Amino acid sequence: MMPKIKICCISSIAEAQLAIRYGADAIGLVGPMPSGPGTLTNDAIAKIAPSVPPPIATFLLTCETKAADIIAHQQKVHTNTLQLVDALSAGTYADIRAALPAVRIVQVVHVIDEGSVEEAIRLSVNVDALLLDSGNPHLKIKELGGTGRTHDWSLSRRIARQAQAPVFLAGGLNAQNVRQAIEEVQPYGIDLCSGVRTDGKLDEAKLAEFVKAVRRA
Repeated sequence: MMPKIKICCISSIAEAQLAIRYGADAIGLVGPMPSGPGTLTNDAIAKIAPSVPPPIATFLLTCETKAADIIAHQQKVHTNTLQLVDALSAGTYADIRAALPAVRIVQVVHVIDEGSVEEAIRLSVNVDALLLDSGNPHLKIKELGGTGRTHDWSLSRRIARQAQAPVFLAGGLNAQNVRQAIEEVQPYGIDLCSGVRTDGKLDEAKLAEFVKAVRRA
């Protein structure tokens, strides 16, 4: 089955419509972050999200780490999915589900080493999906996504095999390497930002080439 396609760093209603026209199953809307591309104000996200028709998923990328703050962030923008780009520091996934029962929870795990595999498998029982990315939350200024780098796909493959939730693969994907990524990891979905952009803008030609490469894989 062809992996689901999530196009991240969507900056406008027009970009959302373009991504959907080329077959995106989900779009990513990036809230305020310590680093990385494509950040939007909450007001901008709140305008884009309702323009997206069902069944397309709208992911809010939030760097909030307390359950109460994550809930409050979603209630400002009304996306149907939460993408937690950092680890929970207070509260629980159950708290989020109780407050937002109709909203799906996707936890990002930045794949760095063996510890990342253990972390992903442990967290997978609590969420609707995992998203495996190439950031580094341990740096002084946290990298929480949008690095344009690949990571060790052999680690991601192990997570995809053992996790109790579906896995999205992110990090440095493009039309040239996505077939290999799909074959090696066998993810439920794939996620990218910079690989389909030119000068920060969603590039229709790159988008078409990428989707074609996914379908061939």
